[in-house]
Amino acid sequence: MITAAPALPMFLRLCPASPFLLRPSLHVPSSRRPTPSRLSSFRPARPLFPISAVEKTNEAAAAGEGELEGMPPEFYDEEWQARQRERTKEWHAYRQKEEAEEERITNEYREIGMRLKAYPQEEVRKARILVSSFIRAGGDVEEEIEKAAERGELTELVLMVIWNRLDIARRDDERDAIRSLDLLYRRVETEILKSEATPAMRLLNDLLNLHDGGDNEKWLKKCRKRMLEVFPREDPFTVVFPAGFNMENREGRIELPPQDDDLLLRVDFVREVDELLKEVRAVEDKNKQQIGFDPESVAYMLKQQEKMQTMRQVESLLDLASSLKW
Repeated sequence: MITAAPALPMFLRLCPASPFLLRPSLHVPSSRRPTPSRLSSFRPARPLFPISAVEKTNEAAAAGEGELEGMPPEFYDEEWQARQRERTKEWHAYRQKEEAEEERITNEYREIGMRLKAYPQEEVRKARILVSSFIRAGGDVEEEIEKAAERGELTELVLMVIWNRLDIARRDDERDAIRSLDLLYRRVETEILKSEATPAMRLLNDLLNLHDGGDNEKWLKKCRKRMLEVFPREDPFTVVFPAGFNMENREGRIELPPQDDDLLLRVDFVREVDELLKEVRAVEDKNKQQIGFDPESVAYMLKQQEKMQTMRQVESLLDLASSLKW
């Protein structure tokens, strides 16, 4: 009788072979991942073309999905889609136009602000304060301008500040501000020219300002009286013998006439006014243009009429000074 072999202890038993060892062709993956090749090329992306809503609907209908839910009937109309695209193009064009206009306005305001950068900022600040005082003066602006002229504060920088304000008011279409600033600019410019003008031109300006729009005869009488006060006497005895010399007793003190820079002779006044008229006439003959009936032409015509009226007044003053007698 065959007896069973005694059981071996667990640590002496043979372990079953691993299935990986029984299959030599099986590759055991490594714990480290292979490094991808840097030269491997990527597949080019396929371009995506825009698909209209009608095409999407047709594709959905072909796939058996039917119409999209919640869409209006116009959504499936090719003509409606074309009109919408045209409206979109028009809106983009309008937006580009508005952006270009905003950029233009911004550049104009920037240009206005850069005009005063070349001047010293302290002088610019004083000029702005002076212009603000003119604006706040109201009815006393004439006195304020005259006081500033006496102090020597009216310069080209003040005119530039007023011009900048006037330019901004024109771009903002502030009509009241445009009218006030235009009058202020002319008044300050006149005062500056008056301070730089010769005595003959200052007298001419004063004589023209005596005209109140009324009777010319009264105005010419006032001008004659003013001329007699300004021009020295030109009779022979006054030229040869000064005032204070007794002709009968032939005695008296003869002194040299005072050296006055503002002394104005009648002949000098006549000569300068005549030269001024010749220059103005030459410019007018050169700049003659055809007058129409559009707003710009009408404004030019009114300006020319005002200029011609002033020239006639200057001619009357020239005749009066030429024939003046004491």
